[in-house]
Amino acid sequence: MLIRVLGSAAGGGFPQWNCGCFNCEGIRKGTIVAQARTQESVALAAHSDAWFLLNASPEVRQQIEAFPSLHPRSARDTPIEGILLTNGDLDHCLGLLSLRESQPLTIYATERVWRGFTEGNVLFRTLERFEGQITWRPLRLNVTQPLRLQDGTESGLSVCPIAIPGKLPIHLDGLVPDPEDNIGLRITDQRSGKVLVYLPAVGAATPGVGQAVAGAGLVFFDGTFWSSDELIEQQLGDKHAEDMAHWPVGGESGSLSWLRKLSQVRRVLIHVNNTNPLLRDNSSERGQVETAGVEVAYDGMELSL
Repeated sequence: MLIRVLGSAAGGGFPQWNCGCFNCEGIRKGTIVAQARTQESVALAAHSDAWFLLNASPEVRQQIEAFPSLHPRSARDTPIEGILLTNGDLDHCLGLLSLRESQPLTIYATERVWRGFTEGNVLFRTLERFEGQITWRPLRLNVTQPLRLQDGTESGLSVCPIAIPGKLPIHLDGLVPDPEDNIGLRITDQRSGKVLVYLPAVGAATPGVGQAVAGAGLVFFDGTFWSSDELIEQQLGDKHAEDMAHWPVGGESGSLSWLRKLSQVRRVLIHVNNTNPLLRDNSSERGQVETAGVEVAYDGMELSL
């Protein structure tokens, strides 16, 4: 399985357009050691000419242009065979509206996420300009299905969605929460049997999270916040990380302590918020993560499994 990190930051990217925090101001002025990052998305393929995107960030056009394997191979074409959505947050699905140029697309999403994005959304009409422009393939919890190419043949990859603690997107706040609102993905290379687990938003430690990573060779994990009160301490908000359905990385009860135990698995933190000290290459927090054998994703990172 070939894997390319298209974007590695949380919503807003890094630097965030309206943020003057230490990290954002530092990268603008060149006073910190860090790399700019676009909003989180990953491309993967069983072979090099048929790719699937995990989430569609608002910078999807920029991310495609930065990766030649996603460039068109003819006058009107894309090697993107499908897009999988882990939840309905705008930083995960807004990019779909940027892919409206008369190109057939296949979207994998739970019914809950699909309805949240399409119902009452007049902008979605730009993806319905001709019959077959959008094909929705429902993701059903704990059910494995093949990822198919546009012609219906199997790609060599399969996916199983797992319910993960999360929250509704802001634009759907007020609805009754549902297990389909936020999922993790177990993607299996059917030739080798190797498993990639994708968990960019994890609200808490639960038995389900442990079950999701069982037997994986590579795990992408929620790296949004280092500490619970990160936004409060920096006077950028009044919510704790847990209020926003993100398990902090640091601290005695943080996800790093849990990830450290998965020593036989390659572990990569993704969806890193602009306020997180992990973005600084030389921070003590980055040192703790690297000592634990855990990596921090960056745009353009390439892996194989």
